[in-house]
Amino acid sequence: MYQAFKPFFLIAETPIHPGSGSELGVVDLPVQREKHTGFPKIEGSGIKGCMREAFESSERTAKIGNDNVEVKKWVKLVFGPANGDEHAGCIAFTDARILFFPVKSLKGIFAWVTCPMVLERFKDDMKIAGIDMRDFPPIKKKTCPPDSQVSVKEKERNKILAVFEEFTFELARDEETKKLACWFASRIFPQQETAMSYNPYSFWRKKLERDLIILENDDFEHFVSASTEIVARTVIDDVKGTAKNLWYEEYLPSDTILYSIAMVTPPRVERKEEKGPFGGSSPQDEAKRVIEYFEEGVPPIIQIGGNQTVGKGITRVQVLK
Repeated sequence: MYQAFKPFFLIAETPIHPGSGSELGVVDLPVQREKHTGFPKIEGSGIKGCMREAFESSERTAKIGNDNVEVKKWVKLVFGPANGDEHAGCIAFTDARILFFPVKSLKGIFAWVTCPMVLERFKDDMKIAGIDMRDFPPIKKKTCPPDSQVSVKEKERNKILAVFEEFTFELARDEETKKLACWFASRIFPQQETAMSYNPYSFWRKKLERDLIILENDDFEHFVSASTEIVARTVIDDVKGTAKNLWYEEYLPSDTILYSIAMVTPPRVERKEEKGPFGGSSPQDEAKRVIEYFEEGVPPIIQIGGNQTVGKGITRVQVLK
């Protein structure tokens, strides 16, 4: 049974291709999607593999051991050995669920859209992870913050018209949605101290505070189904200089925001001395040490999905404090 949890956000710095295999259709290589909603996702097994690779090469994990051998030893203990017959790993990850999806806006360049279903699921997931959600603002559909810059026309009674892609929406400016946007912005793009007293997230935090839009569930489903990036890939014949292969891949666009939860059990080895720095006075204490190892060791940038050699899948990780 899982004893400790740590939610974290995934922010796409470049398009992500969490592939689901080939299909017969317009898109040869689509992204992974939930069966019942059609929402994009990233399988937990894929996140675990990417995290393991990142931990094996991360300088942050070196403080656990004195050399690379020890670093790999503790990574093996936490994530599990290549040979699963030895013992299971003690960390797992939920599928990364979509939270905010960027859509082109006629004003304001783009906006992040979400919907009540996504936000309610987020609340439920956070409660499972033990996060106090009593300060989470109310969710109101078809709303935007009062200072949103996506308006193309002001209407009566604090209503605006906004155009996303080719669709026009009537939205209400709402203070509760502003509070909700600020709640997320402070956690996804937190204030960071740097040597130059410059916060690299300042622009994006203000953007999310201002241009978070809560749409109807069906409208959101349309955008995450029809507004992903479709990229044509080709192989050129070295001799003839012509295309000898052509296929289409689907990507989650840059600035897509998802979330997942790291879930931890005590290390699954019999002898206490094999647990090393994760050995504790109780199973709860051991799980707490593993989750602290994850939180302290996770790199700020990881690569997720396919096409690493063409710069895809660069993802920023922000642990929920």
